[in-house]
This record gives sequence, structure tokens and C-alpha cells, in this order.
Amino acid sequence: MTDITILDGGMGQELVRRSGDRATPLWSTQVMIDQPELVRQIHDDFFAAGATIATTNTYAVLRDRLERVGLADKVGELTETALNAAWAARDAAGGGRVAGSLGPLVASYRPDLCPPAAEAAEIYAEPVALLKDRVDLLILETMCSVDQAEGALRAAGKAGKPVWLALSVMDIDGTRLRSGERLVGLRDVVDRHAPEAVLINCARPEVIGDALDIIKELGLPFGAYANGFTTIADAFLLDAPTVDALEQRKDLTPSVYADFVDGWIAQGATIVGGCCEVGPAHIAEIARRRN
Repeated sequence: MTDITILDGGMGQELVRRSGDRATPLWSTQVMIDQPELVRQIHDDFFAAGATIATTNTYAVLRDRLERVGLADKVGELTETALNAAWAARDAAGGGRVAGSLGPLVASYRPDLCPPAAEAAEIYAEPVALLKDRVDLLILETMCSVDQAEGALRAAGKAGKPVWLALSVMDIDGTRLRSGERLVGLRDVVDRHAPEAVLINCARPEVIGDALDIIKELGLPFGAYANGFTTIADAFLLDAPTVDALEQRKDLTPSVYADFVDGWIAQGATIVGGCCEVGPAHIAEIARRRN
């Protein structure tokens, strides 16, 4: 039987929900500032559910995002807080790996706002340097265009750690990145930078299968972790959005989500988990079916 790596689920939405606080443009970072103990708690819950990877809460701990709210000088401190929580949970679980998360610059789902690859690589150099010595691998999340992936891979490739590239596709067409570019257009970038794995993340589970049919042809380990949003609302694509502009699906129960995951594994996926709105109960059902 093929070994399946089970990722954790969505940290950001889970943090906002558990905090009970009003959503802010800083999203999960604000909760980590106000209630850092919740980050460790959620990592613990995902490990208990059966995840074998703790993804650091650093998706939005980027200087360009923090500058907007006068917290640019906190990049190192916040990265350390996130790393400490992930490692404490991993140690308590007695096994697993820590993945250092790097999210898109400027805003999620808006590759049109991202700096060009050369400039992006320079910006990413800082978070890569802060993460690389304390993670088992780097995961580049929600990359929505070819150029966005290129910039992140240029920086991550200098870390000396395995790199997983996670791409986000359109909600209505799994063959295209959110930029509108065809997913097959990533081949040259992937061949040039040789990440250890290529994943599809933060898209509707219904379109993941079409995306996997494409990335499996890259000849690398592949997988997916979908979100539980009804759709990416137009309001969330405006400047400084808050996550309350996104609506959680009511139909994506742990059993329904695990059915999708079973389908991805049948396609050959070996890395599976969840993104936004996919919680510990969903991961527990995925893990239960692997036992």
C-alpha cells in the first residue's frame, strides 16, 4: 500500500473561529498576537486527529502585509512564536514534521498585485531565512500564477530544505490557475526549480481532480488540500479584506470531504489534507480511512 502523508487542516479560519474576536485584515496573525496559545492548541488537535505535518502559522507573516498596520518590525518575533507552537505540538505528539508556510505576497488570490518574480524572490528571502533552520520543509501556499510560483521558488530553493509548491486553481475550472493561466504552463518552472512535491490547495474540492490529472504528469509526488468556502467572494478581492467576506460551506462534512480525498488518492495523490474551513474532524476522518 502506498504511504499517504496527511497534512493538517486550515489554521487561519480555525484560529479566528476559536478566538471569538472580530475578523481583521491581519487574519490569523492578529489572533496569534492576541491569543498565541490558540496556535499550539490547534496544532495539538490536528496531530491528535492524525495529521503528520504541522504547518506553521506564517502564511501571512510577511513584511509587506505587516507594514500596512505598523508591525513590520515584528516579522521575526511572530515567526518565532509560530515556530515554537508548531514544534511544541510536534514534540508532544512524539513524531511528525514541521512545514514552514510561505503565503502569497500582498494578498491571497490576487497574483495581479504580486511583484514580479525577481522582486518577489528578494522579498521572500527574509521569511525563508527566518524559517529554514527550524523546519523540515518549506511549503509555498496558494500560488496563483506562473510568475508568483517562480518568485517563491527562487527564494525557497536557496534554503537547502525540501520545497513543496502548492498552487490554487479557479473555483470553476481546475485546469487553470486563479490568474487564468493554464496549469500546464507551470511545467517549465517546475522543471527548472525541481520542488520535491506539487500540490493543489485552497480551491473547491470539486475542481481538484481535474487539476491533479495535470500535475501528475510532472512526474513528482503530488497531492491536494482543498478549502471549504462556498466561493471566493468578490468582496474578498478588495483591498485589505477580512475573512468574514468568505462564507463557509454547510455541506462539506468530514465524511463528504474524505470522499473527495479518497478520489484524489485513487488518482495517485500521496499528500492530502485540508485548507481553510477544513478542521480537525475532517482530518480525523481522512486518517481513520487510512487505518
